[in-house]
Amino acid sequence: MAFGHSIPVLEFALSGLSTEFTMLGLAIVLGLLQLLVAARIGNGQRGVRWNVGARDEPSPPIGAVAGRLERAYRNFMETFPFFAVVVLLLASVGRHNWATVWGSEIYLAARLIYWPLYALGVPGLRTLVWLFGTLAIVLLIVALFVPGL
Repeated sequence: MAFGHSIPVLEFALSGLSTEFTMLGLAIVLGLLQLLVAARIGNGQRGVRWNVGARDEPSPPIGAVAGRLERAYRNFMETFPFFAVVVLLLASVGRHNWATVWGSEIYLAARLIYWPLYALGVPGLRTLVWLFGTLAIVLLIVALFVPGL
């Protein structure tokens, strides 16, 4: 599909939602999944006593993968609010074009790829994927402020 531009756009939408809202909904699912996986693996290594306790003492050590899963989740939570807010702002002004579709799809794809790369400890490529996800948010912000994009 295209939006009157020469830039082709492949839109992916579920349940009658716009592409941007579909990506936002799927990002919410991804974030919750990352939280549950990181918590299960990390708390499983810390033990039941620490998990159900007041957690006044420092956390017992966890393995490298569990630590990376927790950091990947925290990294998701650093970018997700920006993504969510700009998608909501775009919807509130009725902005839907190639930049909003690509920006939202690239953000979700980058976050999906970033998670296992971080968990596996892959350097370099992980940072490049993070950059794509962050630039996707920048594209959405540009689309917010440049209506004729």
